[in-house]
This record gives sequence, structure tokens and C-alpha cells, in this order.
Amino acid sequence: MTRHARHTLLGTTALSLILAATPALAQEAGDGFLGTLSLGKSKRDVATDTATAVTEIDSREIADRQAGTMAELIDSVPGVTLVNGATAQGSGINIRGYGANSTYGTDQKVLIQVDGVTRGSEELYRIGNQLFTDPALYKEVEVIRGTVGSFEYGSGVVGGVVRLETKDASDFTDGTPGFAYRQTFEFQSNGAGLTASSILAWQPTEKLEFLLSHTRRTLGTQSDGDGNLINPAANDVDDPSWLAKARLTFGDNDEHSLTASYTSTESTEYDVPYDSFGTTTFGNVDREVNSETFMLRYGYNPLGNDLIDLTAQLSYANEEILQTAVVPGNPLLDADHQYETTTLTLKNRARFDTGALGHSLVTGVELINRKRLNASSAPGGEDDRWAVFAVDEIQIGEAWTVTPALRYESSTIQGSTAPTDGRYSNDALMGGLSLRYAFGNGWSVFGSAAYTEVLPPIDDLDNIARVTQSEKSRTYEIGAAYERRDAFRAGDSLSFKINAYDTKLWDVTSFVSTTIVGGIPVFTDLDEINTQGIEIEASYALENGLYMDANLNIADGSETTAAQIEQDWRNLAANSARLTLGKRFGETYDFSWEAVAADDITVNGVRSSGYVTHNLRATIAPQSGVWAGTEFRIGVENLFDKQYQPHLSTRAATGRNVKLTLAKTF
Repeated sequence: MTRHARHTLLGTTALSLILAATPALAQEAGDGFLGTLSLGKSKRDVATDTATAVTEIDSREIADRQAGTMAELIDSVPGVTLVNGATAQGSGINIRGYGANSTYGTDQKVLIQVDGVTRGSEELYRIGNQLFTDPALYKEVEVIRGTVGSFEYGSGVVGGVVRLETKDASDFTDGTPGFAYRQTFEFQSNGAGLTASSILAWQPTEKLEFLLSHTRRTLGTQSDGDGNLINPAANDVDDPSWLAKARLTFGDNDEHSLTASYTSTESTEYDVPYDSFGTTTFGNVDREVNSETFMLRYGYNPLGNDLIDLTAQLSYANEEILQTAVVPGNPLLDADHQYETTTLTLKNRARFDTGALGHSLVTGVELINRKRLNASSAPGGEDDRWAVFAVDEIQIGEAWTVTPALRYESSTIQGSTAPTDGRYSNDALMGGLSLRYAFGNGWSVFGSAAYTEVLPPIDDLDNIARVTQSEKSRTYEIGAAYERRDAFRAGDSLSFKINAYDTKLWDVTSFVSTTIVGGIPVFTDLDEINTQGIEIEASYALENGLYMDANLNIADGSETTAAQIEQDWRNLAANSARLTLGKRFGETYDFSWEAVAADDITVNGVRSSGYVTHNLRATIAPQSGVWAGTEFRIGVENLFDKQYQPHLSTRAATGRNVKLTLAKTF
């Protein structure tokens, strides 16, 4: 396989610089000032108990990171890369080289879910963000990398799954009847951004709760490390977001539950480039984006019956992009886009034993209807799908865990406008198997194999060859994990996970190669894509509050054209490393220093320079007295105002940015 001309990863050097430059972080302040030291926990847990490559970001880390977009929040996960993270509408998510690119907000191979509702999976040329929402609405983000853990959620997942869970009223009322109100203000220096978030939580009884949340995020034009405007033509960003959520439990032992949620985010920009990625000049537009999600879920989990843990969920997602050309004449600029997705999912988890085998079996059926408005560069139509799936986590004794998974999905696409108004059907049987062996001394090893198919989307209606052919992918993974308390000294905790993967995608229809014939560009689909990588996550914490989190991502890959010419994979991410060193003093103080390093990378003759940036964060959350319930946060991102442009991004990164947050719960 052709390899990249690339240097040794900068990670080792970066970590050495970090350790040398931060002696103050390891010093403890006087006992009389900061009180009892008792926590032995790092900022982020490592999922050592599963063969799936998964990372969870909890509510505390979401608040500490002060991210302006969801993409900015999850780019700290190994294998996740952003495409233009500084702009809300261009902030695309790329996992293991798949997902957003400089042409589309998605290539169908990364799945996004909000409260179990699948969002954004159509290709919108030069515009569109697969996840247009605000981080203030969420309490937990889960990122699944690769295919093996995806079959419960959808088909065609090659890069991974991003699952978001919105906040609940009981998160603020502590599950007791009464009212709670939380107000948050955040200011950022670069672009003079201001965010105001208001949350009202009410529990009339212990079984009934309501939450209403409103966030307004404003941002001027940001500048890079050299002081240049990142997007000079853009007006100020003004993005209001809403969340309304209610939950009721009832019946004997609260075996029944009803949950309803509604999220909405809007954005209006005037006289901005049509191309959100800033790579091509088409002209400027006035653009309004509306994104909304509705979910109604019923749960039934009777006490004493392990065979039934049932959920029935009805959801609706609507993405609408309204555009008006500043200078009329190009129909592409005046195109309005809308796609709606309605999904009904029935799912049950049954726990039972068959001899020496313990099962946790998830089975389900899913009905999906997607409609897309016909527009310039975006053929309209309707996609009706149904799917059945089963995932069985089998425990064999204390050591072995075997998890087979299957999903069958059928799709029928009907075009809405001539000449792309035909009817096309596709279906696929997909599945995977993971094995994990725990040695009983903290060590475990695991491996998996998975196969999936990317069924053609509505966007492929304009190409008969593509709309009748699915993309196929297989992924192999192998790795090891270690977790132990009292690893080096009493009260400490250590966890570590390394995962290696190899992915092949063939019958490719979502990427093309370009050749010039007689002065005219000719586009042909790629034959196959091969990617490999290693992902490492580690955390270590002492009982006195010192902690360390680290991750490392090393990737490689190639693409092969229809003419069997092999070259570097165009969406390959740069090797990267991230290290956080921090100190907690009880629940009141948390100070951390983070370094992010990326290696030089050359892809098909185009070089992106490596970089090392530094971020500082401090949280003060008094636990008693008049300031109880108040949180003060300060973050300094790109501390040394470094000028750099991340690989896969078409714009320079944001320069030094000081963020101040004040939050109070009443």
C-alpha cells in the first residue's frame, strides 16, 4: 500500500514539553486555603469494559470545555477531526476519515442521534452541517468509533456514531419536588461572543418533571493567530436554541414511563458566502437555517421480569435551509433545502440465561420515512425504509464476552421530479461479532469484525448507477485494555485502552476521482478506500486530586481509482496527541492544562504543517455558604496565539480566545 511521506509523530516531543513547562500544576496549595483533598478521578473515563471503541463526555466536562459548537466539543476524542470547527454552519464531524469533508457536511458514514432521533444524513453541496445544535442543551455525548457498535442505531456506519442526550429536569431538582432555575452567562474574547442560557426545571411530584431551556449564542467575526479575520464576509452569528422536555413515570414500581422532548436551533446570516467551507466562490447569500427535533418515548420495564425492558419511540427531525442570492442569477444560490425524517422504533432488552451463558439481548424493528425537497443540486424525493436488528451480549463465565449483532434494512426511494422521478429499491444484511476476554487482574483483550452497507440516499437520484448500488465496508479491530485501583499507590486509579483497526470500503459512490480528457474534467467513482489506525486512551488519578488524561491517534490510508491508480486517502486525518494534566481540590476547585499536538502530514503532494497548542481551564464551584450553587469558569484556548490551520480544515484556526462563564442554580 502507498504510504504518506510523513514525519515521526510530534506527540512524544509535545508531552515532554508539557511536563517540563507545568511544574506549578503538580504543586499543592496550603491545606488551610483549599480544604480536604479526597477525589481520585480523572476528567474522562476510559471504557475498558467493552470491545467497542467508545468515549463518553459527561455534563461536567461539557461545561468545563465551554465549546461553542457540538463539533468543537467532541474533537477531543481520538479519531475525531473537525472540518472548520470555528463556524457553526461549517462545523463538520469527521471520524476515522469519514463524515464531513470540504464538499459535503456528511458522506453518510457517520450517524448522529439526538435523544435517539437520527439527524442529518443527506448530502448538501457546499452547505449543511450534520449536527446543527447548541452544546448547552446536552448533558452527555457518546462517540462510538467504527462499525461494530452501530447496528442498534442504523446502517452504513463506517466512521462512527455520535449520540447526544438532552438535559432532564431532575438533573437540577435532584429528583425531589420543587422548582430549580439555572442561569449561565458566557463571554469569549475572540469575536466578542456572548452566550446566555436559562433553564427552568419543575417537579410537581417525584414522578412528573418538566424542563424548559433557552440558549442564545452570539458571535462576531473571529480572527486567527496572526490577527486575520477567519471569515471576513460573515456577519455576526446569532443562534437561539430551545429545549422543552417532560417525563412521567407511573404504574406499579414505576414500570411505565412517558418522555417527550423538543429541540430547536435557528441561525440567520446575511451576505455570507454560499460555500460554508470557503473553498469555492459561488457568490453570497442571505441564509436562514432552522433545525428541530421532536421525540415521544414510551418505556415499560416491569419489576421482576428480566425479559421485558421495552421502549417505543416516535420521532421527527426537520432541517430547513432558506437562501436568497445577494446578486440574483445563479439558481444554486437561491435554492431552498428541506429534509424531514420520521422514525418509529420498537426495541426490547431481555436478560436471561441459557445454561452457563448469560444473555443481554436487544431486538428491535424500525420504520423510517425521509422526505427531501427538490432543489438545485439536490434532487427531491422520498425514502421509505424498514429495519430489524438484534444484538446479543453473551457472558460466558467471568472472562468471556461474545457479542454477535445483525441488522437487515430495506430501502425504497421514489423521486419527486422528472427526470429523477423513478422508483428504486435496495436492501442489505449487515452484522458483526466482537470478543472480549478479561484475565481477572485488570487486563483484557478484545477483537471484532463487522460488515455494513451504505444504502443509496435520495441525493443519488440524479445518478442511476449510484442509486442502484450500495457501498460496502468491512472493519477488523483488535486491542487491549487495563484498569486498576491502587495501581502504584493507595487510592490511585489507572485505566488504559489501545485499539487498532483496519477498514475497507468498496463499490464507492460517494467520492470521485478527476481526470482531464481533451481539456474537460471527467469524474469517475473510486474503486475502494483502505484505512488503518491506532487509537489510545489513558487516564490516571491520585487520591489527592491530581489527574491526567491522554489520547493518541495514528492513521493511514489509501484510495484506488477506477483505473486502479492508488494514492493517499484524501480525507486522512493527521496523527495527533492530546494530554491534560489537572488538579482537583474537593468538589470546589478544578484546574487543568491541556496540550494538543498534530503531526506534519502530506497527502497527494499537499502538505499540512504540524502544530502544538495549549489550553488552560479553571473551575470554581463553592459547595457551601452564600456562593453555593454558583460556578465560575475561565478558559484560555490557544494560549500562545499560535497561527495554524488544522489538516482537513479550509480555514485557519481561531487565535487566542479567553472564555469566562458564570453559572448559578437557584
